[in-house]
Amino acid sequence: MNPQFWRRWHRWIGFPSAVFLLFASITGILVAGTEFFGEDEALRERTRDLVSSVTTESSASAWGDPVQRALAAVASAGGHAPVDKIEVQFKGDLPTVTVFTGKPTGGEDRKYVVNANTGVLIATEDYADKPFLYRLHSGEAFGDGGLVVAMAWGLCLAALTVSGILVFWRMRRRDKTGWRRYFF
Repeated sequence: MNPQFWRRWHRWIGFPSAVFLLFASITGILVAGTEFFGEDEALRERTRDLVSSVTTESSASAWGDPVQRALAAVASAGGHAPVDKIEVQFKGDLPTVTVFTGKPTGGEDRKYVVNANTGVLIATEDYADKPFLYRLHSGEAFGDGGLVVAMAWGLCLAALTVSGILVFWRMRRRDKTGWRRYFF
């Protein structure tokens, strides 16, 4: 195909791709910043070199009792609720059990953080399986249509990259040598 075709194709797909690229890059920066500066990352960094007191050979009470205390604390704070998942953090100064509850009719509801040693409720907050920022970045926040659009914008960005490389390759100067051949 001739160079005019690739240049025209590159220009036509470039503008809508730029809009999606801007959206993806801004939300990607926010996701990365949230990960880098977030509480969960700080806890991982603080406890990375610590060794847990619970091992694979520990008795069932070593992990069962903290979970039972946490479930009792959640039941007294939130009543009868279905448990979606439980995360246990044994390492660190403040071992915790995090209980994620759902709604009786389905869907996510609350996140309870409980002191694993004492069974005291530390924090309660709303819970969603994926944070809104992650769902926004992937397009999932807009439903299935958003995911389809996200796949389409990914395809557009890939096509833009390929057509840009083809335009660049055809425009390079064949008579130059070294780096000047490619960066004219």
